[in-house]
Amino acid sequence: MDQRKRMQTLVDQLNEAAKAYYSTSQELMSNYEYDALYDELERLEKETGVVLSNSPTQRVGYEVVSELPKETHASPMLSLDKTKDPDALREWLGVYEGLLSWKLDGLTIVLTYTNGSLEKAVTRGNGEVGELITNNARVFDNIPLKIPYQGTLVVRGEALITYADFEKINASIELESEKYKNPRNLCSGSVRQLNNRITKDRHVRFVAFALVQANDVDFHNSRKAQFDWLEEQGFEVVAHRLVNAQTIISEIENYANQIATFAYPSDGLVLTYEDIAYGESLGRTAKFPRDAIAFKWQDETKETRIKEVEWSASRTGLINPVAIFEPVELEGTTVSRASLHNVSVLENLHIGIGDRVRVYKANMIIPQIAENLDQSDRLEIPKECPVCHAPTEIVDDHGIRTLYCTNPNCLAKHLKSFTHFVSRDAMNVDGLSEATLEKFIDLGYIQEFADLFNLERYRLRIENMEGFGKKSYMNLVASIEKARHTTLVRLIYALGIPNIGLANAKLIVKHFKGDIEKVLSANAASLISIDGIGEIMADAYVRYMSDPEHQKIIAHLLAVLDIEPYTESSEEAIFEGKTFCITGSVNHYKNRNELKAVIEERGGKVTGSVTSKTHYLINNDTTSNSSKNRKAKELQIPIISEEDFIRMLEGGETNV
Repeated sequence: MDQRKRMQTLVDQLNEAAKAYYSTSQELMSNYEYDALYDELERLEKETGVVLSNSPTQRVGYEVVSELPKETHASPMLSLDKTKDPDALREWLGVYEGLLSWKLDGLTIVLTYTNGSLEKAVTRGNGEVGELITNNARVFDNIPLKIPYQGTLVVRGEALITYADFEKINASIELESEKYKNPRNLCSGSVRQLNNRITKDRHVRFVAFALVQANDVDFHNSRKAQFDWLEEQGFEVVAHRLVNAQTIISEIENYANQIATFAYPSDGLVLTYEDIAYGESLGRTAKFPRDAIAFKWQDETKETRIKEVEWSASRTGLINPVAIFEPVELEGTTVSRASLHNVSVLENLHIGIGDRVRVYKANMIIPQIAENLDQSDRLEIPKECPVCHAPTEIVDDHGIRTLYCTNPNCLAKHLKSFTHFVSRDAMNVDGLSEATLEKFIDLGYIQEFADLFNLERYRLRIENMEGFGKKSYMNLVASIEKARHTTLVRLIYALGIPNIGLANAKLIVKHFKGDIEKVLSANAASLISIDGIGEIMADAYVRYMSDPEHQKIIAHLLAVLDIEPYTESSEEAIFEGKTFCITGSVNHYKNRNELKAVIEERGGKVTGSVTSKTHYLINNDTTSNSSKNRKAKELQIPIISEEDFIRMLEGGETNV
């Protein structure tokens, strides 16, 4: 292939990968492979003196495609030139002093403040036009909404999710295939939400890394002084150190030693001239400013061999490939598997069983395949779903090829339903993890909910399963037998009817006084008459209960369950018609659910947000400036502590 053809191929590959990465938060290739191809394109452009149209070396990003409003940046946001050689960084710095800081791996945001208040927040987008995400930025964990400075301030920084929060969020997602690939992808999706309530729940943080505008403030020609001033304004500023040619190599090593325990994702360092005027005098190229340069970690790579590719089916029908390879030591830990993300990534790597591959940890954290040394391309894409054996199909979505199961009744798609069915507030079957459920589904032991209560048919097989034994089997059976004795409320909630949560199930069962026949055959009119049940809930409930397949499932369950007789709560319904919202930590109850149960036993209702229909907000920190407290004050809703609530229970007066 001649150089011009190779350059066009590289341009096409890099543009497709970048479009997927920046616009849809999906990956067509690893960062390692992208950097290698980018470097090759740059080298060919220098050798030939030719730069093709649409070359990624000449642009910053891609057009935004979400439904968020667009905003043009006052000044273009450029990429940084980069190196992986510490000596090259020292040469670049020369005789000048520099500021060395983390290169954070999140989503770049520009904040503008006017008269001390946050006016707008805009994503980087394509470097010239970004997405307006002001409402989302207002619920970031650490963005100051008001600052002392009263002029116009423009500050750039990175929206980030810590590794700790990333792991917590992933741990709450039951299906392995639906977990987020890395903090950057999770953060990108969280920042660009159309519903900022989701953004708030993701604990996004903002770390400032550049001051763009702050008129009439004397920074004494110092970048470090700018950072110090931003901290005084209430911003979290990227960790930074002053360096010179004599100290920069040792400081790079210090940063490298911290990466394993650093709270945020980082893919390298940034070196900026400390002297602002000198840096600005250097100007910029079409793509890079000349006053700063990025240093990317020299990834530790190890050669290993592909043992197998595991295909994991999910409830959405998506079937994801995971590479299993001979274990290797990387960055101090043993790794033996890496996600291949989708069919496109797998095909780009030309994977085959037995191939020699080089693996690394992206940002020194997440295992990835850097390159395939053999590229045998001997791997067959499964033509059957690994769970139900129905035909699969490859779907091309904006250039990203993914594998799906075509069977709408695939058991893998129902795994989420089973995990919900056995969860604590539903049937409460202790010891049935998602992994165990997946094995039982895979082996055909369970095909519908009632099968869980007939597992004794497979006793010997279960006892001989890996990770099981006689004791584990007996513990599981004991837990199932305990769950067999349940309430109608738990059963209705466990079915997973759309829009019908535990509180709604309680309302429905209470309205029909526990009459199973009436509960199962309720029509929309009778459901809507229940305070707290709306048309959408009623419609979902009736559609579910009238489905012949669901009726069969429920009949089979009723044949194996022991439903407790319904009894009216002995507690006086003192909160009848009252709606509460609970926020913050609790002291007198084990958790919020226990407090919620007390309210519901006495006829009250508990919601997750403060609205005009809320009667009380329970928050032990009644004077805090939390969003729920502010909303309650705005709507003139009483904010009460647990002590106030307990006095209400006892018939006393609250302090509000």
